[in-house]
Amino acid sequence: MEREVVILDIDYISYEDKPVIRLFSKDGDKNVILIDDSFVPYLYVYSNDPDECIDDLDELLDNVKIEKLNKKDFQIEKTFIKVTFTHPQELSKHRDEIRDLDSVVQIREFDIPFYRRYLMDRDVIPMTKVKASGEKLDSFSALDSEKHDVEIIKLDKALQRVDENFNDFRILSFDLEVRNPHGMPDSQEDEIIMIGVASNFGINQVISTKKNSPERDDFVCQVSSEKEMIQTFADIIKENNVDIIVGYNSDNFDFPYLIDRAKINDVDLDLGMDGSDIRFIKRGFTNAASMKGLIHVDLYLVMRRYMTLERYTLERVYYELFGEEKIDVPGERIWEFWDNGGEELDNLFDYSLDDVVSTLKIAEQTLPLNLELTRIIGQPLFDVSRMATGQQAEWFLVKQAYFDEEVVPNKQGSNFTDRANAEDNEGGFVLEPDKGLHENLVQFDFRSLYPSIIISKNISPDVLVEDDVEDSGEYNVSPEHDLKFMKTPQGFIPSVIDKILQERFRIKREMKACDDPTEKKALDVQQQAIKRLANTMYGIYGFPRFRWYSFECAKAITSWGRQYIKYAMKESEKYGFKAIYADTDGFYAKYVKK
Repeated sequence: MEREVVILDIDYISYEDKPVIRLFSKDGDKNVILIDDSFVPYLYVYSNDPDECIDDLDELLDNVKIEKLNKKDFQIEKTFIKVTFTHPQELSKHRDEIRDLDSVVQIREFDIPFYRRYLMDRDVIPMTKVKASGEKLDSFSALDSEKHDVEIIKLDKALQRVDENFNDFRILSFDLEVRNPHGMPDSQEDEIIMIGVASNFGINQVISTKKNSPERDDFVCQVSSEKEMIQTFADIIKENNVDIIVGYNSDNFDFPYLIDRAKINDVDLDLGMDGSDIRFIKRGFTNAASMKGLIHVDLYLVMRRYMTLERYTLERVYYELFGEEKIDVPGERIWEFWDNGGEELDNLFDYSLDDVVSTLKIAEQTLPLNLELTRIIGQPLFDVSRMATGQQAEWFLVKQAYFDEEVVPNKQGSNFTDRANAEDNEGGFVLEPDKGLHENLVQFDFRSLYPSIIISKNISPDVLVEDDVEDSGEYNVSPEHDLKFMKTPQGFIPSVIDKILQERFRIKREMKACDDPTEKKALDVQQQAIKRLANTMYGIYGFPRFRWYSFECAKAITSWGRQYIKYAMKESEKYGFKAIYADTDGFYAKYVKK
């Protein structure tokens, strides 16, 4: 059978000693789980004597496939040994033993999670519509199509793309209010008094055990107990087939608190498409609340990368985005408003609704960019929304490396010397502001300065010449440090940035010629996502945990950047301008003479 579905989420399970990929998808209101048991994990081994190494691997390992392949390593073609396992657990079990073999110089790509490897190798892009073909199953492992109200399809051919710009997602925001008279809320003692929900499909309400003025009847849903409140919230999610659930600081507060209170009240939060409960997954330095097939995005984490503010409260972010003050109730007084009733309780209902409406508006403003980054990077929205910008760029490069037949470098560690070197980079040029009130100002801004330097000067670890050689015109030589980069061939990272910048310029030309406001907005989101990704590439060169880390590359980029901005400032003086402030990739100048 065939189905056109939107890919939302991915995981893998073990079934009959085999790893099985599960793609959580939707066809309209129908939940569909795609099953693929044809993919297996692998790693690469590099050895100075591949034949001897293969003998050693044969002796060490059982039930593995071993083959010699020609792959690129920093643009240089080399012979690698690809070792394919039957299960990710087998790879994890044996990778250290392989690394310790005398004939092994290095193992590579051993730390790429299995589900991410699948997405890259099979070129499956989350949040896009695809055509799926395969056998319809009544059940698979613990999945039951009737019990879980899902369609199960075991794939028999590759997914075919149908719509890469699908954006018709059902989004719901939520927020808890807690009665906490003793200070910080304690989930073992302090009950939930309100759960606010707002959606892009017509539901906007506050679920609560109290009701007050008739004027709030249109959005306050009164229930008999906290248990019924939590169950009503869960039912809203299930009955409305929500695709994306958003909160503000929901990883750290709302979901952990909700889970604790649900346990106390004996409520099942089986919100996963497969009937599974909410679980927490380590992402970065925190735990993230995850539900199979229901994408949870914590906007607090997104906004910390989306803009630079002194505080990231919901009120501050909302004001920055929309220029409006939202309703506010001091956190320490919420219990008083609840207990006092009357006008204060009405204000608390208004505050609860305003919180989720504001959160939804922020989501509608920022999710398009995150959806586009998800499609460009090729990793799940759940992961991408929690990645630092450097991680987003790195996973994009890892995917591009696969298509370029390039074996991905290992992470280099983060020792003291690396950190000290990274901190020692001079950075971009900064001219402190000329204090005072100025007029007749002009802004000079370089277009994509650092990405352009990386491309034009071919700055990449694979073309960096470390030997002391004479400059014969074959190299780009950085100012100040005399670091040399071969002009040809084009380095791996410059080639990737070049491609994505050309794509951005193509999209901007398309935008200019477009008369449809909706399409124009969608194109603008695409070019913004590409711009963010390209601009990130510079900074990660200097991050010791980056797979392509190179302190020399980071120094070279900033040295050329300083040279160009100083040159531009000096040239502007010939036309009567005086720089009054400069920072990294641009400067302000005032006209001082005709």
